Amino acid sequence: MKPLMIAAALIFGAGGAMADPVLGTWKTQTDDGRYAHVTMQPCQGKICGVIVRTFNASGEYASPNKGKTLVIGMTPNGGGKYTGKVWRPSNDKVYNGKMTLSGNALKMSGCVAGGLLCSSQTWSRVN
Repeated sequence: MKPLMIAAALIFGAGGAMADPVLGTWKTQTDDGRYAHVTMQPCQGKICGVIVRTFNASGEYASPNKGKTLVIGMTPNGGGKYTGKVWRPSNDKVYNGKMTLSGNALKMSGCVAGGLLCSSQTWSRVN
């Protein structure tokens, strides 16, 4: 029984919670000729995504959106699915959001009208 308790402590306690598989840096799809690298990180027990690099047709540039939170308070729901909020910089609006993780692809969607109207992108893992 003692080895089982030690294993449980390593998995659930002493070593902390296991890292969420969505954590890391993701490349957004191109939107209005631009894309970004977004770092997903823990924030108050949920997941948030901050814009860390921005790119356009000429390469990396200093966007005023760099450092802003794009993915807001996503809660893991199991099975690679998350719910929370997403901010769209091009119109400065926050939407009800969903994320679905599948390997190195992350489907992001933002919806209005109770989920009747949605827009989505698929992001790719950078690291």
